[in-house]
Order: sequence, then C-alpha cells, then structure tokens
Amino acid sequence: MCRVVDLQQAVLARNDESAHTLRTTLAARGTTVVNLLSSPGSGKTALLEHELRLARERSLPVAALTADLATENDAVRLARSGVPVKQVLTDGLCHLEATMLARHLEGWLPDPTRLLFVENVGNLVCPASYDLGETLRVVLASVTEGEDKPLKYPTAFGLAHLVVVTKTDIADAAGFDEAAFRANVRQVNPGVEVLLTSVRTGNGLGRLLDRALTAAEHGPGHRPVMARQPHLHSHSHDPQPHDHPHDHERTSVPARP
Repeated sequence: MCRVVDLQQAVLARNDESAHTLRTTLAARGTTVVNLLSSPGSGKTALLEHELRLARERSLPVAALTADLATENDAVRLARSGVPVKQVLTDGLCHLEATMLARHLEGWLPDPTRLLFVENVGNLVCPASYDLGETLRVVLASVTEGEDKPLKYPTAFGLAHLVVVTKTDIADAAGFDEAAFRANVRQVNPGVEVLLTSVRTGNGLGRLLDRALTAAEHGPGHRPVMARQPHLHSHSHDPQPHDHPHDHERTSVPARP
C-alpha cells in the first residue's frame, strides 16, 4: 500500500510542478484559469454557455476548453456563445491534468484571453486532486443531487474557492433543503461562498463571471482550510496506482456558428 501511495504522490507532485509553470506562464500573458468541476448532468455546460455569452456582450476576451469522454456535444453548445472554444476528447480518461491542458492550449489560446474557463470531465473524484494552474476552482451541484453531496465528495467541495448550486427553479419539486446543503458545505469548507443559479429563470446569471473577474484581479478571495492530499486520490475499483496513459487523447475544434 505504501508503494501505491508513494507513486500517487509522485504523480501529483509532477502535476503540481506543471500546474505552477502553466499558472505562471498564463499570468504573464494576462490569462486567468477558472476550473469547473461537477458530476455529469449538473447543468454546468448550460450555465457556462450563458456566462460566455454575457462575457462576449461585455466585450471581455474569454475562451473555453471543455473535456468529455466521448462526444463533442458540450463544445458545440458552448460555441454558440461566439467565443473561442476547444474540445478535448479523453476517450475514457476521467480527468484533465496540467500537462494535458498546457499541450492543448499551445498554439490555440487566443491572445489576449482574459479568462479561460475549463470545463473538466463530469466527475467529482478524479479531477479533485489535480491542479490545472487555475486561480479559481468552482464546484457545481444541482438541486437534484442531494444535500449530502459535499459530505460524499469532501475533497472536491473542500478545495473549492466557490460553490455553485444549479437548477434552483426546480428546488421545491426536488425537495432540495438549501439550509442542509449550506451546512454540509460549511462542514468541509468553512467560509466558502455558495451561489444559487437557474439558467431558466436567470437567477444568479452573471455572478460566476463577476467572481472570475474578481479572482483575476485580486485572487480567489477564499482560502480553503483543507490542504490537497495526494493519498485522497484513490479508487476502490482499481487497486493499481492511478496513473493513466494519455496517448489516446483527441482534440477537435467545433466550427463557429
């Protein structure tokens, strides 16, 4: 077991070095990374599309990179906003890593880009342990996922600079207990801000973009109490070290509408 943990620590240490380099490189060109994490179906693509559209209306230079296991659906949707979008197809890989992000940005990221939104693979386990060189880490959860989500995924929520609740227009129908959710968030990440949003009603739209701009100017504004611990990145279904091969990645850039 110690050998497995040591290898995981080495993998994450290499990623941390790459993330630091990427963060420094992007900061030098005036680009801030916003890393979006959530379970599949949380509504983060719909919310991000609206935030990107708003950024374009404000003449803010933004771009988005979205990762998916098998389809280009999210990139096609995001491209409707009219901002530069790139799709990364991971072919089953459950997360992005800093070196992967850097490779896909090389020669593509428009200059200048003030904010780069990275829509991570829909997963609250694997991506939580990997720093992508982001300044702002956002974890999203829909009202249909249950109030105990933060307790089930303490690493993801515990390392967030911002928590966003989506689909609040159906909160009553879903029986969502906002107070219980907030209490569970506080238990794993005291002091983190929780935003309530609904793409259908417009509630909270634009606040994610505002927080991203604030982070670009002044930093994330919230320092999670939890420290990132490599040994938390483990999979009960795989007793071997979690060190995926990455030679099967594919990328594509959807045509602008």
